[in-house]
Amino acid sequence: MTASAAAPVSERTGTSAPRILVFSTNNISDPGIDLAGSAHLHYSPGVRVISLPCTSGIRPSWIIHAVKQGFEGVFIASDGDECAYLPDCAKRASRIVAEAQGLLKAEGLAPQRLKMAAICSVCAENFAKHMIAFSEALTALRTTDAAGANR
Repeated sequence: MTASAAAPVSERTGTSAPRILVFSTNNISDPGIDLAGSAHLHYSPGVRVISLPCTSGIRPSWIIHAVKQGFEGVFIASDGDECAYLPDCAKRASRIVAEAQGLLKAEGLAPQRLKMAAICSVCAENFAKHMIAFSEALTALRTTDAAGANR
């Protein structure tokens, strides 16, 4: 597979679009993400979504693995306080993110490669805005990483 086949080109910037893995939840954030697609909202073509029942089921090791396998960033579309499974899901998810960012740092990877935000079932525009902003941040991180490697 060639590099151009692996990395879609962003219509917005003309550069290769960052590959972003999104962890989403079946009941809360999936409908909002689906709505973004149905409404033909534009965001990075490099976004891939994995659905889970609950945000607190994500393992920090999955995040590290995704980045090591070529995803430039991981976005957690959190249940927030609307989780149907656990009343403390948001607190658990925050701990997962903190642990994963620590693991990223330990691996010499920028902790900015991981973002989390609550995405509700009707938050299509919000999701698209998060993906655009995260894509831009990851693209800027490429420049920072390249500058650091040239020192």
